[in-house]
Amino acid sequence: MIGFSEAQIMAWLSPILWPFLRVLALFSAAPVFSMRALPLRAKIGLAFLVALCAQGVLVDQPVIAVQGRAALGALAQQLTVGLAIGFSVRLVFAAVELAGELVGLQMGLNFASFFDPASSAQTSAVARFLGYMAMLLFIVIDGHLLILMALVKSFEGFPVDGNFLQSLGQMRLHTLGAALFSSALWMALPMIALLLFVNLTLGIVSRVAPQMNIYAVGFPVTLTVGILGLTATLPLLEQPLLALMQQAVGRLLSSGS
Repeated sequence: MIGFSEAQIMAWLSPILWPFLRVLALFSAAPVFSMRALPLRAKIGLAFLVALCAQGVLVDQPVIAVQGRAALGALAQQLTVGLAIGFSVRLVFAAVELAGELVGLQMGLNFASFFDPASSAQTSAVARFLGYMAMLLFIVIDGHLLILMALVKSFEGFPVDGNFLQSLGQMRLHTLGAALFSSALWMALPMIALLLFVNLTLGIVSRVAPQMNIYAVGFPVTLTVGILGLTATLPLLEQPLLALMQQAVGRLLSSGS
């Protein structure tokens, strides 16, 4: 009869278990992977497949027993790192939606708001539209593969050692949020400048021709110019989205190295 010792079982299980938990934590926070339309069983199976395929590059992984005290620290570390990577990519989409909120405010479309079940908040039509476009671009530019590669790369900066407090301190997510939301203002700046010019022009027209009802004319003009401006600037969304993703993932991984 063939028997296996506990040390042998842990030597086989530990290199797959902890990466699997990190990938699973990433799937619960990252865009596309965390969609409710994706079944839970599919997420678990895909996480296990990614952890299994990553064994070719994850060498010299420590063996941490499940029943030991270090297992709690290792579990917290994997959840922290996985959620942090997913949250950093989620901030990129939040920056795009913030740019849509600013553009919708200038266009006068912020009253057309919808309930977003993902964030449990009200979002405007322009923000929802830019969010969907960012999601499609994310898939087209292989952003999901970039996230998986960043996750595998994170084991170099944040190895499985159970020290989750040190890993959390090295990530510096607060600086990442400030940088991304400042980038959102730069993304919305062309549309804001265009709509500001339109509003100034309408103000001059209202002074030249006081008999004109500026409220009845201004909204259709602002809405038309805003839609034309979105049509002209939408093809340029790929470069800032890719730059924000590289900035988010790169800063997170560089802080761990």
